[in-house]
Amino acid sequence: MADLLSSALNTIYVARKSGKRVCVIKPASKFLLNVLDIINKYNYISKYEIINDARGGFVRIEINDMLNRCKAIRPRVPIKSGDILKYEKRLLPALGFGIIILSTNKGLITHEEAKKLNVGGSLIAYVY
Repeated sequence: MADLLSSALNTIYVARKSGKRVCVIKPASKFLLNVLDIINKYNYISKYEIINDARGGFVRIEINDMLNRCKAIRPRVPIKSGDILKYEKRLLPALGFGIIILSTNKGLITHEEAKKLNVGGSLIAYVY
């Protein structure tokens, strides 16, 4: 599997579009769980649980009605703190609607937190 995050977010999006409330993502990773923590914090998914088995485990996710689109950003684009607004206009349908997840030296944070902390980083994904 080339990109676990891209595959996982695509699975969530396809499950949402087909009317399913639950989807399963295999295998689980720390990076994926950190992204799911942020998405859960902003109530785009109801909850998720990690189920460990002998082959790396998997994640069971309950999807909300709030989720319209989620997608990984490939290639990972490094941006400065001043460029966040430009990418917010490009990736999200409206200002203040949705989140962009960035990987910074402070860890995985949203674009709003990056503006407050005045830090840049690499674009990881967007959800709205």
